[in-house]
Amino acid sequence: MLSFLAKAGFAGLTVALVTVVAKRYPGWGGLLAALPITSLLAMSLLYAETRDAEQVGQLSTSILAFIVPSIPLFIALPLLLRSGVNYWMALAIVMAGTMALYAAAFWALPRLGVKL
Repeated sequence: MLSFLAKAGFAGLTVALVTVVAKRYPGWGGLLAALPITSLLAMSLLYAETRDAEQVGQLSTSILAFIVPSIPLFIALPLLLRSGVNYWMALAIVMAGTMALYAAAFWALPRLGVKL
């Protein structure tokens, strides 16, 4: 349980740091958010807990596979906001689209030989 709380605390601190930095320096906030800090930490903790490099490799492959369906969110959200769509509506639209792309990925990736 302590391990879980430590992981949750780190994730919360990461999000807090990104938002604080982004208020003053949006570019630096974006860089911090884009860094694979969470992925690297998750892979390191998985390896530390299991000592299974193959499982870490599978996690890394899955992370890469799900980056692709996430990219349209970061393209569509600013376009919607710039076109005058309310933030919450734009967020709902891009989240629905991203979930649809994730569903398509969950369907397609195993058929392409990616183990999820």
